[in-house]
Amino acid sequence: MNTTDRPASSAPAGAPSEMAFFSRLAGLGSFSATGRELGLTTAAISKRLAQMEARLGVPLLNRTTRRTSLAHEGEIYLGHARRILADIDDMEQRVSSSAAAPKGLLRVNATLGFGRSHVAPLISRFVKAHPDVQVQLQLSVNPPPLTEDAFDVCIRFGEPPDARVIARKIAPNRRLLWASPTYLAKHGTPKVPNDLTRHNCIGIRQGDDAYGVWRLTSGKRSEAVKVRGNLSTSDGEIAVSWALDGQGILMRAEWDIARYLRSGRLRQVLENYQTPPADIHVVYPQRHALSARVRAFVEFMARHFEKSSTRAAGLMNNW
Repeated sequence: MNTTDRPASSAPAGAPSEMAFFSRLAGLGSFSATGRELGLTTAAISKRLAQMEARLGVPLLNRTTRRTSLAHEGEIYLGHARRILADIDDMEQRVSSSAAAPKGLLRVNATLGFGRSHVAPLISRFVKAHPDVQVQLQLSVNPPPLTEDAFDVCIRFGEPPDARVIARKIAPNRRLLWASPTYLAKHGTPKVPNDLTRHNCIGIRQGDDAYGVWRLTSGKRSEAVKVRGNLSTSDGEIAVSWALDGQGILMRAEWDIARYLRSGRLRQVLENYQTPPADIHVVYPQRHALSARVRAFVEFMARHFEKSSTRAAGLMNNW
């Protein structure tokens, strides 16, 4: 028998428990993705799930030809399984020495553009310094709910809404308005927020922010401007490329624009107005506070962004 087709009762050493297996299957959302992560065939994943369902006497997943979804019993099982797994992990962290070398799996989530440009290169450096840590990075348009046990660490913008997690601010961050000199020469430079209604504004559909509404503040006065434009995307890098091409005005974090500001390819507009803060935080569940790998990763990120923040502040002050 091929080792990838073994039943659960003869699974290879180190294979996840039934609870961990089902949690991973539910989190990844497909048999093929779970098989790739566990090094098993899709048929082996399906067989293991069928054995679980036969033992429990209830279906855990609803299956169609196009998709799978959690059955009611599967939702109950998953909720309890994740709580039990979290308790086991917490117990092991407390029993283990807090000074233990970082090791094991670290699941990280970040947004598409920032994750690709800033987080991914840092993870490469992190695993060189800590070779016993295995990192899984997932990039998503919208951050996952903090109540789910899908990730160990999330990189987030703005204040985290959930008090049940630990959030460490690793860098200040401002979203500012930018446009290319070509666009401004052709269409003029807005002087007050309401001028934006007469401009082509590039939209980015991310997070929970109201799409198409830009909030600007000057002193005690705050304005919400409904902007419009013929281009929108969920990818920040694409939006920046459109702004560089002279397509319109863009609201984007200074982290992503600094190099274009330095070269003169983009200029800040309405510089006397501020947008809601978008400070960068590393967010993780409280139960991971004693995890050596989580603590090492958070400290690594904090040291890097502290240096980067100093350089970015110097650039903006000298502009």
